[in-house]
Amino acid sequence: MGFREEKWWVAPANYVPEITSKLQFVKDVKILDTTLRDGEQQPGVVFSREDKVVIAKKLDAIGIHKIEAGTPAVSQGDADAIREICDSGLKAEIYCFVRNVVSDIELAKKCGVHGVLAEVPGSEHLLNKGMKWSVEKAIKAACEATSAARDLGMKVTFFPADGSRASLDFLLDTLSAIKEGGHLDAVTLVDTFGAFSPEGAAYTVRKMIERLQCPIEVHCHEDFGLSVATTIAALSAGASCAHVTVNGIGERTGNTPLEPLLVSLRALYGIDTGIDLSQLLDLSREVEKRSGSPVSPLKAVVGERIFGWETGMPVGMWKNCKDTDPLVMLPYLWTLVNQRAPYIYTGKKSGAANIALVAQELGISLSEEEIKTMVNLVKDQAISVKRDLSRREFKDLADTLKK
Repeated sequence: MGFREEKWWVAPANYVPEITSKLQFVKDVKILDTTLRDGEQQPGVVFSREDKVVIAKKLDAIGIHKIEAGTPAVSQGDADAIREICDSGLKAEIYCFVRNVVSDIELAKKCGVHGVLAEVPGSEHLLNKGMKWSVEKAIKAACEATSAARDLGMKVTFFPADGSRASLDFLLDTLSAIKEGGHLDAVTLVDTFGAFSPEGAAYTVRKMIERLQCPIEVHCHEDFGLSVATTIAALSAGASCAHVTVNGIGERTGNTPLEPLLVSLRALYGIDTGIDLSQLLDLSREVEKRSGSPVSPLKAVVGERIFGWETGMPVGMWKNCKDTDPLVMLPYLWTLVNQRAPYIYTGKKSGAANIALVAQELGISLSEEEIKTMVNLVKDQAISVKRDLSRREFKDLADTLKK
């Protein structure tokens, strides 16, 4: 792996030994997708049982390692959906979300999941002022619930909400007590409010590994627009599993988006998770349709307008290199993620190269003088309608010019 590969060309500095020698990625980075739980917590998103099963199967098809299928205590329908997902013969491990209540654990077992994400507030203030619980009560409940999960043969990933804003001593002491009195297979560093800097997350992961001696997972939100960077920082410090959602859907600003995280790990860090990047676009469109939450056309990896240009200068450079070395003008090839080839837009910022390429695409013959005239016609119409022009509008202008 390197900065210049068949399908990407990124910054050489990413791969210099001075940088790579400091990274502590585990051998096999895992991905847990929580679209069906935390993604559905986005206001207005409702997944039916059918939606959940279809999305779970698509997640499994691309190679997602763990699927958090929902919260069975929310409704009978959710419990039934989780049970159907568990009965679908998927390769992924299926988890569900539970409170640290023994009845939730027993319900999870009835659904047939491999494991649970067991939540309790992980910060002093969320515990005392939000839940109105003492730390002793929280530890007791967590020990009872996680022990019950172990006894029922399920894996336990402990999920201390808002752990990122806890004092580190409080977080580590509480988790140590639960590990000693209950059962933990893994602990999630939960950045409930997206409050970590990447450096803060990496520091905390190292301290958690040192103290707890168990796998650490990372769950971030997008409140400061840093969820991908923070998740990668946590992974580079030794966290073994990243929590994500398709299209980044979730509460408030959403969760760490699956798509740019995977492509960043692959191209910027040389980390191959084994997940099929060419199926990300299809998965994104499916979740967009079923969630009713539209994807921005400029969204990294899956936006419909990310491969292409309207401005004349980059189009001119693309015209010169597209057939010999397209990566001169791209960080990664559209084929990596099954996007369409770069599209040439025509509008206010367009130049002669735009006109020549689009005319060629449409089979329209234009002289150099006609190209110059078309540049002005396109600009004038784009200014008038305040957008780029469709191919139909371009052809109509060319037909008018030819009359």
